[in-house]
Amino acid sequence: MADFFEVLMVVCFGISWPLNIQKAWRARTAKGTSVLFYFFIWIGYVFGLIGKYIKMLGGQNTPAYVWFFYALNTLMVSLGILIFFRNRVLDKKGEHIGR
Repeated sequence: MADFFEVLMVVCFGISWPLNIQKAWRARTAKGTSVLFYFFIWIGYVFGLIGKYIKMLGGQNTPAYVWFFYALNTLMVSLGILIFFRNRVLDKKGEHIGR
């Protein structure tokens, strides 16, 4: 039952990240965004993947879709971090003004 709720959590985050990425891309500003927040979410997913790997070494099987969603979410957070730095550059250039 715990695995079921873990899958629901990962899927909910998986739905949320594309929305966050789209909003950040369109906003063209890093104001109000914390790279530290992104980093802790990113490292949390990495730790989750490491935990799954350790369980696998111990003989516990993790379904492939769980690995997929953890990896996909990690990639989406990475993209969010890249967009943050892009937006920070745009802020310095003043390109978000009037858009």
